[in-house]
Amino acid sequence: MFRFEDPIYLYLLAVIPVLIVIRLLMVFQQKKRLRRFGDPALVRELMPNVSRFRPAVKFYLLLAALALLIVMVARPQFGTKISHEKRTGIETIIAMDVSNSMLAEDVAPSRLDRSKMMVENLVDHFTNDKIGLIVFAGDAFIQLPITSDYVSAKMFLGSISPDMIATQGTDIAAAINMAINSFTQQEGVGKAVIVITDGEDHEGRAIEAAKDAKAKGMRVYVLGVGSPNGAPIPTGDGEYLKDNTGQTVMTGLNEQMCRELAQAGGGAYIHVDNNSNAQQQLDTELDKLAKKEIESTIYSEYDEQFQAVGILVLLLLILEVCILEVKNPLLRRISLFKRAPKAATVLLLLLLSTAAFAQTDRQLVRKGNKQYRLGNSAEAEVLYRKAVEKNPRNAQANYNLGNALMLQRKDSLAINQLETAAKLESNPQRRAQAYHNMGVICQQHQMFGEAIEAYKEALRNNPTDDETRYNLALCKHQQKQQQQNQQNQQNKDNKDNKDNKDNKDKQQQDQQKQDEQQKKDEQKKQEQQKKQEQQKKQEQQMSRENAEQLLNAAIQEEKQTQERMKKAQQKAGKRVLQKNW
Repeated sequence: MFRFEDPIYLYLLAVIPVLIVIRLLMVFQQKKRLRRFGDPALVRELMPNVSRFRPAVKFYLLLAALALLIVMVARPQFGTKISHEKRTGIETIIAMDVSNSMLAEDVAPSRLDRSKMMVENLVDHFTNDKIGLIVFAGDAFIQLPITSDYVSAKMFLGSISPDMIATQGTDIAAAINMAINSFTQQEGVGKAVIVITDGEDHEGRAIEAAKDAKAKGMRVYVLGVGSPNGAPIPTGDGEYLKDNTGQTVMTGLNEQMCRELAQAGGGAYIHVDNNSNAQQQLDTELDKLAKKEIESTIYSEYDEQFQAVGILVLLLLILEVCILEVKNPLLRRISLFKRAPKAATVLLLLLLSTAAFAQTDRQLVRKGNKQYRLGNSAEAEVLYRKAVEKNPRNAQANYNLGNALMLQRKDSLAINQLETAAKLESNPQRRAQAYHNMGVICQQHQMFGEAIEAYKEALRNNPTDDETRYNLALCKHQQKQQQQNQQNQQNKDNKDNKDNKDNKDKQQQDQQKQDEQQKKDEQKKQEQQKKQEQQKKQEQQMSRENAEQLLNAAIQEEKQTQERMKKAQQKAGKRVLQKNW
């Protein structure tokens, strides 16, 4: 990546065309004066050692040196520089609830958007502190490891949504436990866990997790977002979320649980609503924490490159001094500036055009970097692709293209570009950054095996990268959890299949019993009808009371049969309700 630290000095380049115009005017006046002495061809014969082109060459060499000198004053910067700085501050882990209940709009514009605004304002107030970001619903994972890179924190903050976590619900304990293990091992630094939630804890154990955090020297602060009166959850299509019984889900802020959680964690509870000063209260609480000198790794994309420009200036000045305005008698036979001025000019233009063509891909990369810094990732992607087309072996262009694609969530394409950049890059640290970003993408998609391999490759190229080492350890832990969950799910599925099979067999048995019972009932009816016919034929003297008794018995038997069938159907039609908010 390339830029000028002080680009305002580049306006001095406007002096170059002014000097060229002055030079042309001086040459015109000189020719005009020579014509007063006589015929120009005769005058040139009288001055055989005077060169017509050497003064122009010397002038343009000085002009090029002046232009490069102005560029050097503008401080050109290129590459990546890593520095370690010591700052005095605290460490903060923000655990943000991204369950579906955070989409409720009882706080404008919604609970989740209001939480994002608060976190962004909090980051803007940080100067020397470290920050980390955890998102949670029915499960929790780290969105951003603890870092001093506030720009990355804002970038990751913008991509947070309930779609990030497939397991819905609210497990505050999982978020707090993950935050406890996400801090650095440095002692004496104030450490805060900020839980942003609506307080609907479906899993429990949150109070115990907060007490555990307090015992380890951390403070748990709870920002309760929403209204206790409750609000429906919009689904995005004009409707509201309903439970399995068809009723609209109403989600409200559980302030009692939030207060108990903050008290157990040794922190404070702050209510966030439409007209609250929650941001000021949170800043005041965080200022009470102990601050200590902490070491931060700062990644600066730019390093000074004026030395190379200064060397070019010196070479041009030396060349200008070596060229004399008159011909050297010892080199009279070499007529570079007399007999073949056009050929020399063409050769010089070819060299300049070749150099300009060679720099075209770098120019496109610089333009792409400018758009990337402005947040126009789509425009930056177009420029980076053009640079790759010009020079497919430009490692910096491939790496920047991968980052632009990563910012647009085009993860599969980003991995391909980062892998290409890693193969082309000769600098081990830059190669490590490419593998690190590949690991981050794979980890976000829960492709833990691929992420682990990428992190290992990054550490092979840069063994001192603590952030990559931390991500590797976290990824291994997540992979183990994933395997356990898959095993548990498989066991659950096997058990469900077995239960379903048993239920099916039982239903079949019940159905067979019902069929047999119906057959028996029909046989009884037929027997009764036969008896009645026989009795009618034999005597035809049955009394009316006896006939009514037989008829009532048949009706009672039919009712009992229907009741047994209805109970069997009700038994087979039971359902299980689940929460998904």
